[in-house]
Amino acid sequence: MDLGLTGLRVLVTAGAAGIGRGIVEAFVAEGARVFTCDVDAAGLATLPSGVGHRVTDVADRAQVATLVEEAVSFLGGLDVLVNNAGIAGPTGKVEEINPEDWDRCINVCLTSQFNLARLAVPHLRKSSNPSIVNLSSAAGQFGFALRSPYAAAKWGVIGFTKSLSIELGGDGIRVNAILPGLVAGDRQRRVLEAKAQQRGLPFAEVEKAAFSYVSIKDYVTAQQLADQILFICSHRGRTISGQAIAVDGDTRMLA
Repeated sequence: MDLGLTGLRVLVTAGAAGIGRGIVEAFVAEGARVFTCDVDAAGLATLPSGVGHRVTDVADRAQVATLVEEAVSFLGGLDVLVNNAGIAGPTGKVEEINPEDWDRCINVCLTSQFNLARLAVPHLRKSSNPSIVNLSSAAGQFGFALRSPYAAAKWGVIGFTKSLSIELGGDGIRVNAILPGLVAGDRQRRVLEAKAQQRGLPFAEVEKAAFSYVSIKDYVTAQQLADQILFICSHRGRTISGQAIAVDGDTRMLA
């Protein structure tokens, strides 16, 4: 299927590795022009040729302003913003969580999306195919014991997404959230390892419990997430907006 993405101008946050890199590489494979950022300079240096990039902490508004300015200049405008940046945040009982860790998790996972959107929207209004994709999580739909900062941020992403969809619909800008479930990779493993340590249980037991509430008992891949994002950013997805789209194997609860 030709999604007609050749020449699409895309800004993806946190594109050096993991889900973000999968999104960057998928857009490039479809002929889109991509600019990305990350705090990992070494990872950015290994991106495909032709991908613009800069080191950026998306929780820092001054750095984000420079990022958007450079991205728009490099791309010659902007059609798509993918707010992918996020961190796992702390694992622990609420009374044990360091307030600074709470703040950092909220700032990277939620406030960064505001930082990017407020500067990107004026450019998106000039596009013939504008969209914003915000990465939320299955944790944005379910309670998540011992992960309250992350869950709070990801629930906030869905509210932000729906509100922007209504606000920007008149401009033809569609806004959606993607909700990954258990994603293959080091980050997910570290989360499960932290929960295992917190509960004094073997990793395999915690992993089994996590999948016990998932109908399709397999990890989601970055490619699957990228495929969904590419479709909703194409003209074929032009009437999809305000949606919280789960790519999670039918997750019913988080353990």
